[in-house]
Amino acid sequence: MKGTVKIGTVLLALVLTMGTVHAQKFGYLNSSAILAELPEVKAANAELQALQTQLQKKGQGMAEKLQTDYAAVQQKVERGELSPKQQEEESKKLQDQETALNAFEQEMRETMSKKQEALLTPIYDRVNKVISEVAKEEGLQFVFDQGVLLYSDPALDISEKVKAKLTASN
Repeated sequence: MKGTVKIGTVLLALVLTMGTVHAQKFGYLNSSAILAELPEVKAANAELQALQTQLQKKGQGMAEKLQTDYAAVQQKVERGELSPKQQEEESKKLQDQETALNAFEQEMRETMSKKQEALLTPIYDRVNKVISEVAKEEGLQFVFDQGVLLYSDPALDISEKVKAKLTASN
C-alpha cells in the first residue's frame, strides 16, 4: 500500500512537472546581426577606430623616436664619443623613454576600453530592454542568442521583431 502511494505521488509529480515544461515558451535571436545593423553601433565603432588610429600614431611616433635615439647613442658609443659615465646617462634616458612608451601603451588600452564601454553600454542596455519588451509581448519565458543553439525552429526567431522595435524607437 505504501509503495503504491509513493509510486502514485512520484507519477503525479512527474506529470505536473512535464505539464509545466510544455507550458514554457522559448525564443531566440541573433544579437550580433541586430547590433551590426544599428546605426549607433556603426557610429560608435567608427569613433573607436578613429581614436585608436590617433593613439597608435602617437605611440608609433614615440617608438620611432626611441629607435632613432637608440641608434644615435649606439653610433656615438661605436665612435668612442661617449665616456662610460655619459653612456650610463644615455642608457638611463633610453630606459626612461622605453618606460614612457610602455606606460603610454597601457594608458592607450585603458582609454580604448573606457571609451568602448562609454559608447556601447547605453546601446547594449537599450537592445536588452527591447529584447525584454518583445519577449514579454510574445509571452516568452526564455530568449536565447542564436550563437549557442544547436537547433532552432525559425518560427521562434524574434530577431526581426526586436529590429523593428529598435528602429521604431529611434
